[in-house]
Amino acid sequence: MLGLFELLAVGLVVAMAIGIHATIRTLMRPPRRTYSWAVARGKPGDPRELTPARQYQSWTFTSRGAALPVWDIVGDKPQGPIVVITFGWGDARVTMLQRAGVLARSASRVILWDLPGHGESPREASFTLGTHEHEDLLALLASLTQAKSGEASPKIVLYGFSLGAGVSIVAAAHSDCPAGVAGVIAEAPYRVPATPARNVLRQMGMPFRWNLPVAMACISLDQGKGLAWRGFDRAAHAAVLKVPLLVIHGTQDPVCPIEDGDEIARVAGGEFVAIEGGGHLDLWNDERAADAIADWLRRLA
Repeated sequence: MLGLFELLAVGLVVAMAIGIHATIRTLMRPPRRTYSWAVARGKPGDPRELTPARQYQSWTFTSRGAALPVWDIVGDKPQGPIVVITFGWGDARVTMLQRAGVLARSASRVILWDLPGHGESPREASFTLGTHEHEDLLALLASLTQAKSGEASPKIVLYGFSLGAGVSIVAAAHSDCPAGVAGVIAEAPYRVPATPARNVLRQMGMPFRWNLPVAMACISLDQGKGLAWRGFDRAAHAAVLKVPLLVIHGTQDPVCPIEDGDEIARVAGGEFVAIEGGGHLDLWNDERAADAIADWLRRLA
């Protein structure tokens, strides 16, 4: 009888270990969205396939040893800001094309880039669940603000969605952030990574109550953050921002709770716009969101 109990205990431990490993793998290896993904769904695959079509250039910049790809889109306002879009977990620059097309109306350029582990970024690029991605964004900003002799540095607005919202806030609050960054727009931000991770796993039908805490602890230790993810809270970074912040959030967001967005805006002394009935992925289907962003950009200018 004792042998049977021991066998069952070993089986339980193995099953739990497999579940924790699967959770870590799911979080750290998000799905890739590329041109073929967009074409298969009848969506624009690059800026020239938008309506109206947008002219752009492709280039790369190097961060943490990897060459990350960029679309540099021509905007409608030559004197307007450069808007840098950073997407969320499991997205890619190709999924941000709708936003880029609208933001280009108020910008001189719109920059779309693929984060490590996403889109068409190289396989060796390491995704860190938002822990080090602000370093990649700062490297991109450094390449944008290398003005020619006699030219003024361009004004830059950081636009981030979900994970990208937090990355944008951290980059703007960082001591290495270029002086040209004039403001941040955060769409559906969250404070700590366990919150969206729990909700994404729930939506995927995966367990999260017993496996997620251990998985997050393992990821945190691997990223050098310690068990409490010291310093990750996006509200703490927002509190030291020295540029204007706009937070836009849906009241029915099932991934990133609206309370997180409200608190981030409050501590930053920023502006908070709640889209009644809005979810996590559909805010840009609502004209109220686009109008609020366009109005904020006009006032910032």
